[in-house]
Amino acid sequence: MSTLPHNSWPRNPTRILVVGDVMCDTYLSGHVSRISPEAPVPVFESTEKRHVLGGAANVAANLRALGCEVCLAGVVGDDVTGRYVREQIRAQGIADVLMQDAGRPTTEKTRLIARHQQLVRLDQESRLPLPAELIARTLAEAESILAEVDGLICSDYNKGVCTPDLLVPLFAKAKAANLPIFVDPKARDFAHYRGAAVLTPNLAEVRHATGGPLADETSLAAAAESLLRQSEAQALLVTRGAAGMSLFHPPQAPQHLPAHTRDVYDVTGAGDTVLAAFAAAAIGGLPYAEAARLANVAAGIVVGKAGTAVVHREELEAHLRTRNAPWQNKLRTCDELARALQQHRQRGERVVFTNGCFDLLHGGHVHYLQQARALGDCLIVALNDDASVRLLKGDERPLRPQDERARVLAALACVDYVVLFGEATPLALIKSFKPDVLVKGGDYTLETVVGKEEVEASGGLVHLVPYVDGVSTTELISRLLQRYR
Repeated sequence: MSTLPHNSWPRNPTRILVVGDVMCDTYLSGHVSRISPEAPVPVFESTEKRHVLGGAANVAANLRALGCEVCLAGVVGDDVTGRYVREQIRAQGIADVLMQDAGRPTTEKTRLIARHQQLVRLDQESRLPLPAELIARTLAEAESILAEVDGLICSDYNKGVCTPDLLVPLFAKAKAANLPIFVDPKARDFAHYRGAAVLTPNLAEVRHATGGPLADETSLAAAAESLLRQSEAQALLVTRGAAGMSLFHPPQAPQHLPAHTRDVYDVTGAGDTVLAAFAAAAIGGLPYAEAARLANVAAGIVVGKAGTAVVHREELEAHLRTRNAPWQNKLRTCDELARALQQHRQRGERVVFTNGCFDLLHGGHVHYLQQARALGDCLIVALNDDASVRLLKGDERPLRPQDERARVLAALACVDYVVLFGEATPLALIKSFKPDVLVKGGDYTLETVVGKEEVEASGGLVHLVPYVDGVSTTELISRLLQRYR
């Protein structure tokens, strides 16, 4: 299989209309420490509540994060959840033509999380088809936007929006405008989506639509062929979980893309990310095969995040650049690292922070960094840039430029992220990142560690790693000068 060029993501922003079931995903994090005296059930004590966009709204949020201009059409209830959804959509720069239906609740999925495990999910929703008046209004608003967009996405979660009464005339208008249509299907009868160019079902949805066992790639190919005939679509992109995804695009041979090797933390909303990335890439001009590879990379990123999440364009581009050099993905700007740390904290992971010049990396440094990494789940190394090294060490330092020093640090397995800073101390970064553990070498005392008060004030701790005698950059330079002078 050919490798994906690092510059494969379309450069020009695309304009996309998303129509479908708008939802809100709510996460209640907490702990269980006792059994209720009222009944033999655990008592869940909530400590944090978090709302994120779900369903079609999550598709729109992913498209926006990828740099697309997006308009979202759907329905919410006349309730607090519906108002939150509207606020979040607009805060993320997504245009909307959301209808309000006082007779139905905004679809909300509430998940209770303890010790990073989902205990139960509570759904508030209505699956009744939209009333004729709302369908007519939604259709009229959507049709008025078709002339201004480059493609149409339908996100069907079987909550009553994506009925034939809406989709048949909408797809006909989109096809008349020569717009490609992409659908994440839920209906058992894929003829429901005639007019779409590409459908992106998962294995369960393919099995539900065909009734087949899908024991191997041969049976999957047969099922895909049947669904392509039924829907009259050009292609079928089937997401297969840990097995990756498969693209069926006759007359080309099926393409089976293995999942990217990484820790899978949460698959919630991964199908939304796949749909958004594939559609954005295809509408942007990439062939379906290349769009599928991009979607596969995006899926590998999003399943490493906690809960319903999006993949930002810079994340995807960074992964594309680093396919053959994984260490590059460890090099982050302050904003990129702050976003990454949100995901680590949502997973309940402990963040460790240290800093230094790391000029002429040696065994003492490696020992120090390994000890630091052992204190948590994620190690950030803040690296002095060249200008700040000169201020600290004199005009003859650093011996190696900052990009080379950063690359060597990033190549170490014990280092998770490297971020450059140019100030005399890393205090601003410490205040921004709020690490759980701040680490310095044994040549410091606790009283002289910059950031100690700030870390301890936020509940963290400071740890000193014993200094390795006889090993330092200054001593190495001195020995080299003596030996080769």
